[in-house]
Amino acid sequence: MKSDFIGKKSSTAGGWGALKSCGKQLLQSGNAIAGARTMLKANQPHGFDCPGCAWGDPEHGSSFEFCENGVKAVSWEATEKRATPDFFAKHTVSDLATLSDYELELNGRLTHPMRYDHASDKYLPVTWEDAFAEIGDILKGLSSPNQAEFYTSGRASNEAAYLYQLFVRMYGTNNFPDCSNMCHEASGVGLKQAIGIGKGTVLLEDFEKADAIFVLGQNPGTNHPRMLGDLRRAAIRGANIVVFNPVRERGLERFSDPQAKLEMLHGGATDIASHYFQPLLGGDMAAVRGMSKAVFAAEDAAIAAGRPSVLDHAFLRDHCQGFDDYRAAVDATSWSDIENQSGLTRAQIEQAADVYMSAEKVICTWAMGITQHLHSVATIREISNFMFLRGNIGKPGAGLCPVRGHSNVQGDRTVGINEKPSDAFLDALEREFGFNVPRAHGHNVLAAIGAMLDGSAKAFVGLGGNFARATPDSALVAKALRNLDLTVHIATKPNHSHLMPGKVAFILPCLGRTEIDLNSHGQPQVVSVEDSMSMVHGSAGINRPASPHLLSEVAIIAGIAEATVGSQTLSWAALADDYARIRDHIEATVPGFVEYNTRLRQPRGFHLRNSAAHREWDTPTGKANFFVGGLPTSTVHQQARTAQTRFALQTFRSHDQYNTTVYGLDDRYRGVYGERNVIFIHPDDLASLGAVSGDRVNVVGEYDDGITRVATDFRFVSYDIPRGSVAGYYPELNVLVPLGSAGDQSDTPTSKSVMVSFQKDGQANIPANKDAAA
Repeated sequence: MKSDFIGKKSSTAGGWGALKSCGKQLLQSGNAIAGARTMLKANQPHGFDCPGCAWGDPEHGSSFEFCENGVKAVSWEATEKRATPDFFAKHTVSDLATLSDYELELNGRLTHPMRYDHASDKYLPVTWEDAFAEIGDILKGLSSPNQAEFYTSGRASNEAAYLYQLFVRMYGTNNFPDCSNMCHEASGVGLKQAIGIGKGTVLLEDFEKADAIFVLGQNPGTNHPRMLGDLRRAAIRGANIVVFNPVRERGLERFSDPQAKLEMLHGGATDIASHYFQPLLGGDMAAVRGMSKAVFAAEDAAIAAGRPSVLDHAFLRDHCQGFDDYRAAVDATSWSDIENQSGLTRAQIEQAADVYMSAEKVICTWAMGITQHLHSVATIREISNFMFLRGNIGKPGAGLCPVRGHSNVQGDRTVGINEKPSDAFLDALEREFGFNVPRAHGHNVLAAIGAMLDGSAKAFVGLGGNFARATPDSALVAKALRNLDLTVHIATKPNHSHLMPGKVAFILPCLGRTEIDLNSHGQPQVVSVEDSMSMVHGSAGINRPASPHLLSEVAIIAGIAEATVGSQTLSWAALADDYARIRDHIEATVPGFVEYNTRLRQPRGFHLRNSAAHREWDTPTGKANFFVGGLPTSTVHQQARTAQTRFALQTFRSHDQYNTTVYGLDDRYRGVYGERNVIFIHPDDLASLGAVSGDRVNVVGEYDDGITRVATDFRFVSYDIPRGSVAGYYPELNVLVPLGSAGDQSDTPTSKSVMVSFQKDGQANIPANKDAAA
């Protein structure tokens, strides 16, 4: 059949295609000139922080530092389109629910606070005063504060997040389901165990010094494109870039930097990956252990031949605990098990290990291709083990680098958005504010959904984000939200979460990152964020607000707080009128924020000190800890391999997407146009199914819990991906991700390890001959 949605893939990431896409997005916003002017202030001193990814910015702040995704994010926020009360008067919630994510958000910026009316099935305008009062009354009327869930998106500023957690703890609960629960929770857990701090240890400048960079489970070309500029510069100066990714991604192969004039004029591009390996889904831990096994073999050979040691024995002796046990665990792991689970050959793994051993300074960076598996924490511990072997932590040009998603997801956690807060932080809050802080651990995302489903949760307040579309098991989450007595969404645009109202439901529109935020004296307010490199910097909007009725996130939180807990202990209005006062409280209660207001005025802000980067280990042993567990008994890929009809699915983003926000329907790096319901699959697997690109199928979840999960009417796309593995976009495929499958210790949904089969024309599961994948 004709597959007209499949077109030519971009020959390189970035380049003229990126510039064309930027122009298209600016035109779609309705005010291209204003959008272009706005971009000139993105990530610049005295400008605003890009509302897109959390990749770091140059400290010197002199470069024209934004990317295609940044243009999309800013154009999406700064659009001239408006979702006014007239828009809601014309459409019932049931009608709006038939729109796609893309179609719904195209209606533009929210302009007025709205309250859901069940009789008409429409949202009607409401005053801020009435909204705050009713929300406060309902929250106060719950039999326990633990019946309320308080969600946070990573787009919230430090100031908003801190005020939010303060209000909620003063209210009486630690229920903080957070977007980090669904992405990098495993990084925080694993790194805390390994090195004593749940953050990466590198600065952006370390990428200028590294001899080798290992990129695992990550697609920077789509998810954080500014990283490609740093990888390109590293490749040009001769650093090896070793990629482990099941899918061939254009941004990891070749990149043409739109800010490199000569490269653009000559139509050139820079090769990014010096080595590109495609492990099976879930096979990264085995691949890393294989590299360690190769390092130990090289060490033994060096000792036997009287050559210099391969290992950094001084680092291992002075800074590490458990090395001998780890060596024994690696020795006990056979090459056949490593090859079988990783899907790579011994020769390939030894080649990658040779790169590691030839480099004095190595960075290892990863994203959700690593963190969304059952064994993600163990994989991150294994990555840490590997980096310990040659002392690649705590020296220039080397270190661990988890790359976060949303622009301030790391900062939100730093300032207290945590369902399991430390006693030290809670003690600091009590000293600073003089109230009894709740000590019992609260709900993360999966626990919150469970509480909504069983009726023990009655209210949901969302500080940004699109909870219903970001979470797994979409049908169950929709049911969970509709079960509630109260749903409150603080947002900039309408999204599908707003269309799953509780008995009482509000949409509260807030200012965006690009917009001017004035206090009662007409003075502009500045917020702050923390990037993946622990740099904290200011953000000041420059655009006129989309509506005079908008409030800042801080002001909305303060309004709800005053209506719920009152102002006897704290003047919420005073804090909302001067964010510097909030920063004073952060300084008093969160380590690392000394002279916060002063240092924030520096052109690029300041760095939060990372103890592990200084080889100080805040662990029970006082040292960096080796992990000595074995490989997983079997990965989802190995399980799928035993069944003739099953495949291992990972969900990921298209190039015209950021998190749940869909900017367009094209994915030019993968050659898909005007279509999102697609399944990427190896051509030999297509043939074994008796199918061709463009054939339509239903995708069936194969999690054994008695729940039927089906994603209907998807089209196959032949792609360079390992046999037995398939991939497709979220949020469309989140319906297949089961709530019951979550990472060990992280409780993160296993969105990269979903067992599926395919049905065609209402028939039973399509049989396949997958002997070649065994």
